[in-house]
Amino acid sequence: MSNLEPPTKMPGANTPTCSAQHTYSNLGEVRTHLLPSKACRPRTSEPPATDPQPLPPPLPKKTLTRTHSLPTHKASSPSLTRARPPRKPLVGSRSVDESQAGDDRAGSAQSPAEPPFSSLDTELGLSLQDLHHPEAVHAALEARQLEGLRAVHARLHTRLLGGRPGPCRPDHGFRLLDSSPCVESGDALYYRLVRVHEEAWHLLAAKVPKPGAEEPHPWGLELQVSLLPHFNLQGLCGLLPEGALPEAPWSGCVALVAEVPELTVAQWLVEAGAQPPEEFTKTVALLLLQLSAALERLEAQGAALAQLRLENLLLVAPRGCMATGPPRLLLADFGHVRPRPPGTPGIHARQLGRLFRELLGPGVPLATPVAAGLERLAAQLTRVWPSAARTRSALQALLWGPGPELRSHGAPLGSWLRVRRTMLVLHLAERAVGGEVPGLEDWLCCEYLTEATAASVDLALSLLWD
Repeated sequence: MSNLEPPTKMPGANTPTCSAQHTYSNLGEVRTHLLPSKACRPRTSEPPATDPQPLPPPLPKKTLTRTHSLPTHKASSPSLTRARPPRKPLVGSRSVDESQAGDDRAGSAQSPAEPPFSSLDTELGLSLQDLHHPEAVHAALEARQLEGLRAVHARLHTRLLGGRPGPCRPDHGFRLLDSSPCVESGDALYYRLVRVHEEAWHLLAAKVPKPGAEEPHPWGLELQVSLLPHFNLQGLCGLLPEGALPEAPWSGCVALVAEVPELTVAQWLVEAGAQPPEEFTKTVALLLLQLSAALERLEAQGAALAQLRLENLLLVAPRGCMATGPPRLLLADFGHVRPRPPGTPGIHARQLGRLFRELLGPGVPLATPVAAGLERLAAQLTRVWPSAARTRSALQALLWGPGPELRSHGAPLGSWLRVRRTMLVLHLAERAVGGEVPGLEDWLCCEYLTEATAASVDLALSLLWD
């Protein structure tokens, strides 16, 4: 940028600085020029004449020009107002001043020789012609709606999965917090500890094999190390070498996991027996949905879980969520993960069906729609043998719709998806105005509605109700 040129006249001792002078004197001068006198006549200092004078002719119409509120870099004139050349109005459009003044020339602003107004709206991507077509408007709104839901889903995913500690290094220090395990799963004990590096620290858990437990399969442990972070798969941070914690109640090298478990699904099932049936069955469906997502990732990696047991499924409080919301499920039993035999897409279906009935239990009444849908899906799992991905889609449809009535009447599923997405956007907006923070269930619902298509919803409904 070029240097500022010195002013032609130096300010006096009582004159404000350049910026203040330009700002305040300019605003006053502009106001003086813009506001007419009360009588709408030219001002004069001469006394009024005794003889009546004829009225002056009407003033010609003038176009007010814009002024600079701030000085330019090369202002050589003491005048602070500088007129710009009049801008050519947009073809086929009217400015605010013209519409308020009622200028009769605005109607003839569009010339037949000039092209029509066709600049795109930066927000919606609509032209003026598109606004006359409801189909184009609906398509633009649908695209923006889906884009917004994807953005909400991505931000919630970052918050729920964020804050993961990186891999352990030799210069890290460790401190044991408790001498007793915080959780005892089917084949491991979990101890809370802190990893310290300079002023940073992370809360981790040491995964210690239980005495007498089955030897873990090395293929599954190697797969666990190689997997990218997944919301429903236990993540490893490294190994704690022997002797790093002299006060540790175990011996040997143990694995360090990023998420500190709070209880197992088997323990939760005992404590959740007093919940209302609606709340209980909905939480069961959300847990099964997360388990299906974890199994879907294993099947995509060509792996399968040999034993699916409730005592090896861990529950963790989601980051940044209310304690009253549903818990986060973690599949941690990688010691029983084996290579999946070819040609077996529904290798986990039979185990999932058994787990459905085990979670519902014989004492829970099937009075809720979710419970009835879970029972029906459990029967379908042992009959159809669907993949974990298709099972997850069926659980999504069971939780957030559409119901069997829509399918029986042959309603268009694409229209239902558009309405459902609109309702979710409004629901999240209303809660945000009230100060509520979206939780795990909101993130899972966003995931469903951003991924779903009319074909995938129809396939999910066929597994549920056919």
